[in-house]
Amino acid sequence: MNRREFLESVALAAAAPTFALQSAANEWGSPVFDLHFHLRPQPASNLAHLDGAGVTKANLLTRAGALEQVKAVQAAAPGRFTWYASYDVTKPDAEQVLTQAVKNGAQGFGEMKFHVAADGPELRRMYALAAELRVPILIHFQEVDHTPNEGTWSTGYAKTFAAVLKAYPKTTFIGHADAFWANVSGDYHNEAVYPNGPVKRGGVTDRWLGDFPNLFGDMSAVSGNTAMGRDPMFTEDFLKRHQDKLIFGSDCSCGDGHGAGYNNPAAPGMAGKCVARETLSVLKRSAPPAVFQKIVWGNAHTLLRIQS
Repeated sequence: MNRREFLESVALAAAAPTFALQSAANEWGSPVFDLHFHLRPQPASNLAHLDGAGVTKANLLTRAGALEQVKAVQAAAPGRFTWYASYDVTKPDAEQVLTQAVKNGAQGFGEMKFHVAADGPELRRMYALAAELRVPILIHFQEVDHTPNEGTWSTGYAKTFAAVLKAYPKTTFIGHADAFWANVSGDYHNEAVYPNGPVKRGGVTDRWLGDFPNLFGDMSAVSGNTAMGRDPMFTEDFLKRHQDKLIFGSDCSCGDGHGAGYNNPAAPGMAGKCVARETLSVLKRSAPPAVFQKIVWGNAHTLLRIQS
C-alpha cells in the first residue's frame, strides 16, 4: 500500500459515523488519552480501536522508520494522535536515529523493549539522550517469559533502577509492564507474570513513585490492569497518593475496542476482552472523578507536555 492509498483508507475510517469527538467524555465522564497505542499495520484499525473503546486521543508507539505512516494517520485524523519512536538500543546509530525522530515530531522514546539490562550501557545512552532532548522515555520491564524462550526485557528493575533514577534526575522515566506493576507489592520475586491476590505494602514501584519526581507509571496492558484489580482497597489509596504520576494506556491488540480477537496466553481470563475498556472500568470505580480525569487525560498533557 502506498502513502496515497494509506491516507485514503484512514480518511474513510476517520469519517465513519461511529465516532464523535465527545464519545469518550459521554461514556467515561472524561475525555481519554491512551499513552500506549502501538501503530497498527491496517490503517483503519488504528481508529477502530479508539472509537470502539471510547478513547479521544492516543500516543502511537512506533519504530523510528514509520514516519510516513504516522504523518498519514495524523493528517487523516487531526488532533487524535501523538507519537513516540523506538529503535534498537544496541545499534551504534541509536542516538542519531532517535534524535532525528524527535526532530521529525516524536514527543518521546518508546516503547523501549530490548533484551538488555535496565542499568546497562545500552539504555543508559538513551536515558542521557532523553534528558538532553527533554523528552520522556517509556520502558518495558519484564523478568519472566510469557512464552518459551521469549526472553526478558530491561532486566534488574527492582534491584537496580533506584540508582538509575538518582543518576538521571533530569530524565523523565515512564515505567510499564510486568516487573514494574508486579512490584507494587512488597512480596514479588519474579516468580509470576501477573501476580494476583492482596498487595503487600512496601513494593518498590509504590515507594519510588512517591520518592522520585522523575518516575511515572504507564497503566497499560494486562500488567497494569492486574495490578489495579487485585486488591481494591490498595488500589483506591494508590490512585489517590500517586494521582499526579499515573497515565492511562491500553497496549491492547483487540480489533474493535470491544475485545474482538484479543488473546494473551499468559492471561486467559482476558480473552475476548478489550484491555482499554477493562482498565478504564477499574479506574472509574476506584478513583474519584477528579483523580480519574487526571489519570486518563490531564497528566499526559500537563506532565508530558502533550498539547490538548
